[in-house]
Amino acid sequence: METMDFEQLVTAVRASAERLGESVGALTDWEAREPSLLPGWSRGHVLTHVARSADAYRWMLAVARTGTPPGPRADSAELERQLREGAGRGADALVTDLRGSLDGLLADAAALPAERRAVLVTALAGWRHPVWYLLWRARRELEVHHVDLNIGYSPRSWPDDFVRRALDESVAALAARRVALARIGAEDLGRTWPLGEQGPVVRAPGHTLLAWLAGRAPAADLRSDGPLPELPRWPLPPVPGWG
Repeated sequence: METMDFEQLVTAVRASAERLGESVGALTDWEAREPSLLPGWSRGHVLTHVARSADAYRWMLAVARTGTPPGPRADSAELERQLREGAGRGADALVTDLRGSLDGLLADAAALPAERRAVLVTALAGWRHPVWYLLWRARRELEVHHVDLNIGYSPRSWPDDFVRRALDESVAALAARRVALARIGAEDLGRTWPLGEQGPVVRAPGHTLLAWLAGRAPAADLRSDGPLPELPRWPLPPVPGWG
Protein backbone atom coordinates (compact mmCIF):
# COMPACT_ATOMS: atom_id res chain seq x y z
CA MET A 1 0.00 0.00 0.00
CA GLU A 2 1.43 3.32 -1.08
CA THR A 3 2.08 5.81 1.71
CA MET A 4 0.18 9.08 1.40
CA ASP A 5 1.59 12.46 2.38
CA PHE A 6 0.37 13.30 5.86
CA GLU A 7 0.08 17.07 5.40
CA GLN A 8 -1.78 16.62 2.13
CA LEU A 9 -4.18 14.25 3.85
CA VAL A 10 -4.86 16.76 6.61
CA THR A 11 -5.52 19.44 3.99
CA ALA A 12 -7.86 17.15 2.05
CA VAL A 13 -9.81 16.14 5.15
CA ARG A 14 -10.15 19.80 6.16
CA ALA A 15 -11.53 20.66 2.71
CA SER A 16 -14.02 17.77 2.86
CA ALA A 17 -15.08 18.80 6.36
CA GLU A 18 -15.56 22.42 5.30
CA ARG A 19 -17.71 21.42 2.32
CA LEU A 20 -19.85 19.22 4.55
CA GLY A 21 -20.15 21.94 7.17
CA GLU A 22 -21.30 24.45 4.59
CA SER A 23 -23.89 22.03 3.22
CA VAL A 24 -25.49 21.26 6.58
CA GLY A 25 -25.20 24.69 8.16
CA ALA A 26 -28.66 25.80 7.06
CA LEU A 27 -30.53 22.55 7.79
CA THR A 28 -33.79 22.94 9.68
CA ASP A 29 -34.95 20.53 12.35
CA TRP A 30 -37.48 19.13 9.90
CA GLU A 31 -34.86 18.60 7.21
CA ALA A 32 -32.54 16.89 9.70
CA ARG A 33 -35.25 14.31 10.38
CA GLU A 34 -35.98 13.61 6.72
CA PRO A 35 -34.72 10.35 5.19
CA SER A 36 -31.19 10.14 3.88
CA LEU A 37 -30.21 7.92 0.96
CA LEU A 38 -29.25 5.17 3.42
CA PRO A 39 -32.14 2.78 4.15
CA GLY A 40 -33.63 3.41 7.58
CA TRP A 41 -31.40 6.38 8.33
CA SER A 42 -32.46 10.01 8.59
CA ARG A 43 -30.04 12.83 7.90
CA GLY A 44 -29.65 13.00 11.67
CA HIS A 45 -28.42 9.41 11.68
CA VAL A 46 -25.82 10.21 9.03
CA LEU A 47 -24.56 13.32 10.82
CA THR A 48 -24.36 11.52 14.14
CA HIS A 49 -22.51 8.61 12.55
CA VAL A 50 -19.93 10.91 10.97
CA ALA A 51 -19.37 12.72 14.26
CA ARG A 52 -18.91 9.49 16.22
CA SER A 53 -16.57 8.14 13.54
CA ALA A 54 -14.42 11.24 13.93
CA ASP A 55 -14.34 10.61 17.69
CA ALA A 56 -13.24 7.02 17.04
CA TYR A 57 -10.42 8.25 14.82
CA ARG A 58 -9.37 10.69 17.54
CA TRP A 59 -9.20 7.77 19.98
CA MET A 60 -6.81 5.95 17.66
CA LEU A 61 -4.74 9.08 17.13
CA ALA A 62 -4.33 9.32 20.91
CA VAL A 63 -3.17 5.70 21.04
CA ALA A 64 -0.61 6.42 18.34
CA ARG A 65 0.58 9.57 20.07
CA THR A 66 0.97 8.16 23.60
CA GLY A 67 1.00 4.38 23.20
CA THR A 68 -1.84 4.16 25.72
CA PRO A 69 -5.61 4.09 25.16
CA PRO A 70 -7.13 7.37 26.39
CA GLY A 71 -10.09 5.49 27.86
CA PRO A 72 -12.50 2.70 27.00
CA ARG A 73 -13.08 2.20 23.30
CA ALA A 74 -16.66 2.40 22.08
CA ASP A 75 -17.62 -0.99 20.65
CA SER A 76 -20.29 -1.68 18.03
CA ALA A 77 -23.08 -1.86 20.60
CA GLU A 78 -22.07 1.45 22.18
CA LEU A 79 -21.79 3.14 18.80
CA GLU A 80 -25.26 1.88 17.90
CA ARG A 81 -26.63 3.30 21.15
CA GLN A 82 -24.99 6.66 20.49
CA LEU A 83 -26.39 6.68 16.97
CA ARG A 84 -29.90 5.83 18.13
CA GLU A 85 -29.91 8.45 20.88
CA GLY A 86 -28.21 11.17 18.85
CA ALA A 87 -30.06 10.97 15.56
CA GLY A 88 -33.22 12.71 16.78
CA ARG A 89 -31.55 15.89 17.97
CA GLY A 90 -32.31 19.25 16.44
CA ALA A 91 -30.31 20.51 13.48
CA ASP A 92 -28.26 23.01 15.51
CA ALA A 93 -27.17 20.32 17.98
CA LEU A 94 -26.34 17.89 15.19
CA VAL A 95 -24.24 20.40 13.26
CA THR A 96 -22.47 21.72 16.38
CA ASP A 97 -21.58 18.17 17.38
CA LEU A 98 -20.35 17.34 13.88
CA ARG A 99 -18.19 20.43 13.58
CA GLY A 100 -16.74 19.95 17.06
CA SER A 101 -15.75 16.35 16.36
CA LEU A 102 -14.22 17.19 13.00
CA ASP A 103 -12.34 20.21 14.36
CA GLY A 104 -10.98 18.02 17.14
CA LEU A 105 -9.90 15.35 14.67
CA LEU A 106 -8.06 17.87 12.52
CA ALA A 107 -6.37 19.47 15.53
CA ASP A 108 -5.25 16.10 16.89
CA ALA A 109 -3.94 15.04 13.50
CA ALA A 110 -2.01 18.28 13.01
CA ALA A 111 -0.45 17.86 16.47
CA LEU A 112 0.71 14.26 15.90
CA PRO A 113 4.53 14.14 15.91
CA ALA A 114 6.02 13.14 12.56
CA GLU A 115 7.78 10.14 14.10
CA ARG A 116 4.41 8.72 15.24
CA ARG A 117 2.61 8.85 11.87
CA ALA A 118 3.55 5.29 10.89
CA VAL A 119 2.46 3.72 14.21
CA LEU A 120 0.05 0.85 13.60
CA VAL A 121 -3.42 1.12 15.08
CA THR A 122 -6.30 -1.36 14.97
CA ALA A 123 -9.62 -0.67 13.27
CA LEU A 124 -12.75 -1.70 15.16
CA ALA A 125 -13.15 -4.51 12.61
CA GLY A 126 -9.78 -5.90 13.70
CA TRP A 127 -7.43 -5.06 10.83
CA ARG A 128 -4.35 -2.92 11.39
CA HIS A 129 -3.05 0.11 9.53
CA PRO A 130 -0.67 3.06 10.06
CA VAL A 131 -2.23 5.99 11.83
CA TRP A 132 -1.79 8.21 8.74
CA TYR A 133 -4.31 5.94 6.99
CA LEU A 134 -6.95 7.16 9.45
CA LEU A 135 -7.01 10.43 7.55
CA TRP A 136 -7.77 8.67 4.28
CA ARG A 137 -10.57 6.78 6.02
CA ALA A 138 -11.89 10.06 7.39
CA ARG A 139 -11.84 11.72 3.98
CA ARG A 140 -13.59 8.75 2.41
CA GLU A 141 -16.23 8.82 5.13
CA LEU A 142 -16.85 12.54 4.70
CA GLU A 143 -17.11 12.43 0.92
CA VAL A 144 -19.40 9.41 0.71
CA HIS A 145 -21.70 10.33 3.59
CA HIS A 146 -21.97 13.87 2.23
CA VAL A 147 -23.65 12.24 -0.78
CA ASP A 148 -25.82 10.09 1.50
CA LEU A 149 -27.36 13.22 3.04
CA ASN A 150 -29.15 13.95 -0.25
CA ILE A 151 -28.76 17.71 0.03
CA GLY A 152 -27.26 18.49 -3.36
CA TYR A 153 -23.81 16.92 -3.05
CA SER A 154 -23.54 14.02 -5.51
CA PRO A 155 -20.83 11.65 -6.76
CA ARG A 156 -20.19 14.23 -9.50
CA SER A 157 -19.07 16.57 -6.69
CA TRP A 158 -16.24 14.28 -5.63
CA PRO A 159 -12.74 15.65 -6.34
CA ASP A 160 -10.92 13.75 -9.09
CA ASP A 161 -7.98 12.88 -6.86
CA PHE A 162 -10.35 11.32 -4.34
CA VAL A 163 -12.05 9.27 -7.08
CA ARG A 164 -8.72 8.04 -8.45
CA ARG A 165 -7.38 6.98 -5.08
CA ALA A 166 -10.62 5.30 -4.01
CA LEU A 167 -10.85 3.43 -7.32
CA ASP A 168 -7.22 2.29 -7.08
CA GLU A 169 -7.85 0.89 -3.62
CA SER A 170 -11.29 -0.56 -4.33
CA VAL A 171 -10.23 -2.35 -7.52
CA ALA A 172 -7.18 -3.85 -5.82
CA ALA A 173 -9.38 -5.19 -3.01
CA LEU A 174 -11.87 -6.67 -5.48
CA ALA A 175 -9.09 -8.30 -7.53
CA ALA A 176 -7.61 -9.86 -4.40
CA ARG A 177 -11.01 -11.37 -3.63
CA ARG A 178 -11.36 -12.63 -7.22
CA VAL A 179 -14.60 -10.82 -7.89
CA ALA A 180 -15.72 -11.74 -11.40
CA LEU A 181 -14.77 -8.59 -13.26
CA ALA A 182 -12.29 -8.56 -16.13
CA ARG A 183 -11.61 -4.87 -16.37
CA ILE A 184 -12.92 -1.51 -15.17
CA GLY A 185 -12.41 1.65 -17.18
CA ALA A 186 -12.92 5.25 -16.03
CA GLU A 187 -13.45 7.03 -19.32
CA ASP A 188 -13.11 10.58 -18.07
CA LEU A 189 -9.95 9.83 -16.09
CA GLY A 190 -8.17 7.91 -18.85
CA ARG A 191 -7.64 4.98 -16.48
CA THR A 192 -8.22 1.24 -16.85
CA TRP A 193 -7.83 -1.35 -14.13
CA PRO A 194 -7.45 -5.06 -15.01
CA LEU A 195 -8.92 -7.40 -12.41
CA GLY A 196 -8.94 -10.94 -13.78
CA GLU A 197 -9.60 -13.25 -16.70
CA GLN A 198 -13.32 -13.76 -16.09
CA GLY A 199 -16.31 -11.45 -15.94
CA PRO A 200 -17.43 -8.37 -17.85
CA VAL A 201 -15.61 -5.24 -18.89
CA VAL A 202 -17.25 -2.25 -17.21
CA ARG A 203 -16.95 1.36 -18.33
CA ALA A 204 -18.31 4.63 -16.96
CA PRO A 205 -17.07 7.99 -15.67
CA GLY A 206 -14.87 7.55 -12.63
CA HIS A 207 -17.34 9.00 -10.14
CA THR A 208 -20.06 6.68 -11.46
CA LEU A 209 -17.82 3.63 -11.12
CA LEU A 210 -16.90 4.56 -7.57
CA ALA A 211 -20.52 5.25 -6.66
CA TRP A 212 -21.44 1.78 -7.99
CA LEU A 213 -18.62 0.06 -6.10
CA ALA A 214 -19.66 1.94 -2.97
CA GLY A 215 -23.30 0.89 -3.34
CA ARG A 216 -24.39 4.45 -4.14
CA ALA A 217 -25.33 4.04 -7.83
CA PRO A 218 -27.27 1.41 -9.78
CA ALA A 219 -25.67 -0.89 -12.32
CA ALA A 220 -27.91 0.74 -14.94
CA ASP A 221 -25.56 3.74 -14.88
CA LEU A 222 -22.72 1.58 -16.26
CA ARG A 223 -21.81 0.15 -19.65
CA SER A 224 -20.97 -3.55 -19.44
CA ASP A 225 -20.50 -6.34 -21.94
CA GLY A 226 -21.92 -8.99 -19.63
CA PRO A 227 -23.81 -9.67 -16.38
CA LEU A 228 -22.40 -7.84 -13.39
CA PRO A 229 -21.36 -9.75 -10.27
CA GLU A 230 -22.64 -9.15 -6.77
CA LEU A 231 -20.20 -6.86 -5.02
CA PRO A 232 -18.96 -7.25 -1.44
CA ARG A 233 -19.82 -4.58 1.07
CA TRP A 234 -17.75 -1.44 0.60
CA PRO A 235 -15.24 -0.30 1.73
CA LEU A 236 -13.01 -3.34 1.99
CA PRO A 237 -9.75 -3.38 3.97
CA PRO A 238 -6.86 -2.40 1.70
CA VAL A 239 -4.53 -4.91 0.09
CA PRO A 240 -1.87 -5.93 0.66
CA GLY A 241 -2.45 -4.20 3.99
CA TRP A 242 -0.17 -4.13 7.00
CA GLY A 243 -0.91 -7.39 8.79
